[in-house]
Amino acid sequence: MFHAQAQTKQSNTAKQSVYKKPATKVQVARKRAPSRVLIADKPTYGQLAGLHGGVDALALKSSVAFVVDQDTNEVLFKKNELAVLPIASITKLMTGLLVTEAKLPMDEPITITQSDVDTEKGSSSRLKVGATLSRGELLHLALMSSENRAAHALGRSYPGGLEVFVETMNAKAKTLGMRDTSYVEPTGLSSKNQSSARDLATLVNFAYGDATLRELSTSTGYQVAVGARTLQFNNTNRLVKNPAWDIGLQKTGYISEAGQCLVMQAKVAGRKLIMVFLDSKGKLTRLADAERVKRWVESIASVAPPVATSQVLGKSPNT
Repeated sequence: MFHAQAQTKQSNTAKQSVYKKPATKVQVARKRAPSRVLIADKPTYGQLAGLHGGVDALALKSSVAFVVDQDTNEVLFKKNELAVLPIASITKLMTGLLVTEAKLPMDEPITITQSDVDTEKGSSSRLKVGATLSRGELLHLALMSSENRAAHALGRSYPGGLEVFVETMNAKAKTLGMRDTSYVEPTGLSSKNQSSARDLATLVNFAYGDATLRELSTSTGYQVAVGARTLQFNNTNRLVKNPAWDIGLQKTGYISEAGQCLVMQAKVAGRKLIMVFLDSKGKLTRLADAERVKRWVESIASVAPPVATSQVLGKSPNT
């Protein structure tokens, strides 16, 4: 049970990779329009649940939001934080966590196969079937650029295969105390991958303890050699390039059922905060909501010092 008190009326630059970049000619990533299926004009789960009807004190565009001080566990803001919704590519944070915890060889080559192609939403990928990358490169692309085929290949190549990987995802969530969370695959393309904002804050808190996840998720760009070409991939979160932000870990997500999603660990006004935004309206509103929270926390920094409260985030076990 959580007993922390919210401070809102609503109830409920670039970092260098550890992997060497190829020196061959770079093919710059082109901005692609999202797949037609992904941007289908249909209500999100949050809209169907009526979560978009309320107005919160910060006028956030996300129907779900949760902000907690990582050091003191003080809940600064909460809005529908217990609602269980699809989490889209926020899923990949758990995928990355399991890969790093398994201590699998990061230089092991993994080939993209037809089984990695998205049949759920029909999304495109620049990693063609037959392309071979190292596990470390796939992990980088999954966390930074939200590459779906990369994430699926990581789960498929896990010891025991994809079924064991998904079972391990759910077991890890249970171990962390994420009671509202369930996974059916490693990419987030399925709307059956669901969680609550409180659970995701717990995951972010734990994942922040992994240096590889911190580095790769906040990397601004990365190049990979695919055959004779070198492809440039960029971070899906433009805030990592903003000097006004000090982001320690982040992940974005989007499918039509989930809306725009974002989780981050960031230092604001001297405080280490975990922010979760789910089911946001519009392509840029999740980032705008983060900016609104940042300005608000900065505005109250000199008025309300951090106060230790009851535990919200699960403590990371010693490893």
